[in-house]
Amino acid sequence: MRVIFNVPPYIGEEDKYIKEVIEARKICGDGAFTRKCNEKLEKITGTKKALMTTSGTSALEMAALLSDIQPGDEVIMPSYTFVSTANAFVLRGAKIVFVDIRPDTMNIDEKLIEAAITDKTKAIVPVHYAGVACEMDTICDIAKRRNLIVVEDAAQGVMSFYKGRALGAIGDFGCYSFHETKNYSMGEGGAVLVNREDCVERAEIIREKGTNRSRFIRGQVDKYTWVDIGSSYLQSELNCAYLYAQIENPDIINENRLASWNLYYDLLKELKDNGVIELPVIPEGCEHNAHMFYIKTKDIEERTALTAFLRENGVTAVFHYIPLHSSPAGLEFGRFFGEDKYTTKESERLLRMPMYYGLRENEIAYVCEKIKEFYQK
Repeated sequence: MRVIFNVPPYIGEEDKYIKEVIEARKICGDGAFTRKCNEKLEKITGTKKALMTTSGTSALEMAALLSDIQPGDEVIMPSYTFVSTANAFVLRGAKIVFVDIRPDTMNIDEKLIEAAITDKTKAIVPVHYAGVACEMDTICDIAKRRNLIVVEDAAQGVMSFYKGRALGAIGDFGCYSFHETKNYSMGEGGAVLVNREDCVERAEIIREKGTNRSRFIRGQVDKYTWVDIGSSYLQSELNCAYLYAQIENPDIINENRLASWNLYYDLLKELKDNGVIELPVIPEGCEHNAHMFYIKTKDIEERTALTAFLRENGVTAVFHYIPLHSSPAGLEFGRFFGEDKYTTKESERLLRMPMYYGLRENEIAYVCEKIKEFYQK
């Protein structure tokens, strides 16, 4: 049997909606499907304003602009994240301050954040790894007391919740990704969630190349012009049509992925109970979206051997990020605060299993069978 790592989601209505866009002769952004996606995300999350963007990266860049990040500012985030999390703020001239992660969730250790704050700190960027929430009550309390901005990197967190609140809609700004590896996909795409009323209009301006075109479309001005900095973050209507087919009823994908995640966990629990591997931890109050299923091996050598064994048996399993603080750019644009107790060590143990909408039960059973076979040997 061959089990590949990822298959982009496809519900079946995507073709129909894309055809509607083509027939309407409106394929650039801010058409009917763009608005439908914006409104659906607002309904799911309860955010003040959701705006579709060209990627999760551009959503983060918009959040950095909305946060008014200036050269010399410091931004606190975990090192265990994708490069876009840091790049968005480095592009504004900020210095990145990396903080160690928690070994249970792979999220930023909220207990280490306050000590990393200086008089230059402007924002905290929690990353909800695998769609499992960071400890947002603590992070938001720190930010409120220290007058800091919170930008949630919820790229993996669509349909995940923290104490009943949607990830991305808790801090000042939230960022989603709809890349083809995500639970809901438009190939390349994202969304920025604006949770502050005073920033909604500026978000529309930044997204429209610094113009007040959104007000013009609504008939609030008789012509539009350049009023602020911005860029072309507007997503294609074709992409939004593809995505809307999936988020129109998001439970279809969500329930399917959760069933796969639970089956993985049940089949591998014996190895966990025997201390052979570790499985994901979902803290109380966190409702995750089964974005990924991973195991943790003893060390990097064991992970390398297991990865090769699975590959020989037709299973594609992959590891994730190389910690940013150890990369050439991370050394140039950032610094690690405190001790790297878990970031590197835990990242070298983590191995992601195949996970996608439509993954069959017999495929999951085969993957788990091969993992058990590896450890029996």
